[in-house]
Amino acid sequence: MTADLPAAVLFDMDGTLVDTEPYWHEAQVELVTSFGGSWTAEEGLALVGTSLLLSAEMLRRRGIPWESQRIIDHLTDRVLDRVREDVPWRPGARELLRELKGAGVPTALVTMSIGRMAREIAAAVPEPGEGAAFDIVVSADDVTHPKPHPEAYLRAAELLGVEPARCVAIEDSPPGLAAAVASGAAAVGVPHVVDLAGGSGYTVWPTLEGRSLGDLASLLRRARGSEFAS
Repeated sequence: MTADLPAAVLFDMDGTLVDTEPYWHEAQVELVTSFGGSWTAEEGLALVGTSLLLSAEMLRRRGIPWESQRIIDHLTDRVLDRVREDVPWRPGARELLRELKGAGVPTALVTMSIGRMAREIAAAVPEPGEGAAFDIVVSADDVTHPKPHPEAYLRAAELLGVEPARCVAIEDSPPGLAAAVASGAAAVGVPHVVDLAGGSGYTVWPTLEGRSLGDLASLLRRARGSEFAS
């Protein structure tokens, strides 16, 4: 790996690689209304980028008489059912992944979804014969502290054997970007359902469509200045 390329590129999943947020919201609405309650779009947006455990605890406070793990399993099952019908890829994400794999740049999927969800999405990325899309997957099952804590990104860098400061992390939510920035990675926010304007410590791209490895390398150089110029 040459010094002017990222040592690794770390992708968030929901909202960054795939647009599953509507599926999660539908599952939340379905569950809450089945117990006679209501769930608004604003309440769903408040959970974007947070852990499933936090989502489950909020749903319990809204009257769901289940343990948190049962809520998590139920929501995940419902979303997976939808994903198996149609994987809603975000623009440019798979194309960028393919370029990274072709150039030999290590990649990781770093998500607060549970492992079985993350592995299924990761397996759906490549076309037959392309090989694995990601070198590693770090999910909510693998960490103690969810985003915005940097543990997931630090864990990904550790498993890849690279320095976090030589990585680029791609996110779509404030909690995810906070985690990426705190890890020391060069962070880029690609807004989807949540506005990312006004944050600090990261770059905002409107979309990944048309973005390339060269753009990621330039982003890292700008973020780190002369540190990686040699």
